Amino acid sequence: MICPYCKNEAPWVENQAIYGRNFGKSYMCYYCKPCNAYVGCHNNTRKPLGTMANKELRDWRIKAHAVFDLLWKNEIKSKGFSKKIRREKAYGLLEGNFGFKVHIAESDVEMCKKIIEFIKVKE
Repeated sequence: MICPYCKNEAPWVENQAIYGRNFGKSYMCYYCKPCNAYVGCHNNTRKPLGTMANKELRDWRIKAHAVFDLLWKNEIKSKGFSKKIRREKAYGLLEGNFGFKVHIAESDVEMCKKIIEFIKVKE
């Protein structure tokens, strides 16, 4: 996989290269050490879970997921939903709003900000 930041090859490694020890059952990832950018892989295959992200993008994805997860877990009331909805339906709300399939693990900083704004709790 090519690092989107430096355009060099990001090797497929165990995530202990990042964390000092392996985490999770699926511990393989693509990691660009100079850029501190990485993405985990599905079930230790070479199939990435999303796109590579540096620290800033990872932080924004965490924020977007935090708000998104509150929505489908019914811990906030937003967009007129007052009962628990399935995660797939919550992703459908994003798709309906933005006009294309949205995956937070593939979103850039601007998209993460738009997701957060869209889900924001209405007073």
